[in-house]
Amino acid sequence: MIASKGWNWNLEFEDKASLWKNPALESYGLMNRWGSQGRRAFLDSGCGLGRHAMLFGRNGFEVSCFDISAAAIDSTRRWAEEEGLSFDYAVGDMLSLPYPNASFDCILCWNVISHSDTEGVQRSIGELHRVLKDGGECYLTLGSKSTWGWQQDWPQVDANTKLRMEEGPEYGVPHFYADKPLIDGLFADFRILSVTHVEDWGSNNRGIHYHVHIQKIKTTA
Repeated sequence: MIASKGWNWNLEFEDKASLWKNPALESYGLMNRWGSQGRRAFLDSGCGLGRHAMLFGRNGFEVSCFDISAAAIDSTRRWAEEEGLSFDYAVGDMLSLPYPNASFDCILCWNVISHSDTEGVQRSIGELHRVLKDGGECYLTLGSKSTWGWQQDWPQVDANTKLRMEEGPEYGVPHFYADKPLIDGLFADFRILSVTHVEDWGSNNRGIHYHVHIQKIKTTA
């Protein structure tokens, strides 16, 4: 299995007007859905500079921030402290989340789980399953094999993974690309609530992703 590698956040902008300081549109709907369901224990897995942690924290969720990048966690902590918010923080790899079983009601994993190879993605999904409570929900995104990155002549790691060789914060970062049959297999232990195939047109976020909304199946007593 190839080593996981996160973004080099030192190459990204730190101003609050940047793309990475504004929550994805989908996160507002998730926040309202999960809040109305009484879910409170929220994990931002791959929190980056903290845009989604801040949104959920401002709206009454108990937020845990996790990222492979210490610089990203430090940025999130500074921003939260500026606004008087208190979060839990941890640096590590999604292959082994530092949380007990059944810790979270809801998890957001935005544009991050794909930064590994096929085996790594499988293990990370297993970890998400482990730390979710029964009936808990997770929303995550996966790179699509329809996107431009999969078509590039970049070094191929396995049948679904290439190393991104474009200059910038993702240089040398592995990227896993999915298709519908792969998704069906990856999430066989979950109830799949929805899968959408989304094309991004923003200049800093171009590509095509699968958006996958899943629920941990409740175990029978």
